[in-house]
Amino acid sequence: MNMNNNKVVLYIATSLDGYIARLDGSVDWLDNVEVGGGDGGYSEFYNTVGTIVMGRLTYEEVLILADEFPYADKPCYVLSRSKQASAPHVTFTDESINTLIPTLKSTSEGDVWLVGGGQLAAAFLQEGLLDELHVAIIPKILGDGIPLFPIGVVPTNLQLMNVNKIGQMVSLLYKVSGH
Repeated sequence: MNMNNNKVVLYIATSLDGYIARLDGSVDWLDNVEVGGGDGGYSEFYNTVGTIVMGRLTYEEVLILADEFPYADKPCYVLSRSKQASAPHVTFTDESINTLIPTLKSTSEGDVWLVGGGQLAAAFLQEGLLDELHVAIIPKILGDGIPLFPIGVVPTNLQLMNVNKIGQMVSLLYKVSGH
């Protein structure tokens, strides 16, 4: 595998009205979505991932949701501005994404997955560090919550690369224009 072909990918689910979580951070609304058998393409995607990056709030939510840390088999970096006690399976870092992400992209054994967090996605877009967006549209309207992209995100043009119906979901693959 040519490591220079690695991409930084946001792979995320959103409600039809554009929310990735309830206001309290809960994602319980994802529990009973009909994906037409299988896991909605998650395993296929996860097999392309070499390194995982997430924000501290997403990390804390993952710990609440999962009995076992679900990404223990891959290097996982948790971005945090404050000092964190070390934890199994993850590396906490306050390194700038401008230096961290290009390093991870060039050394990863596959794509770099940006896991969750509209604020983090906005920061990656701002710095030109996001290559692709895999967005699963969940057939639910939440009414309010944490938006996929926060107000003030840098305007970004996307190129639609693929559309896939998975059960009741629609999976959209976008390439960030200029990448």
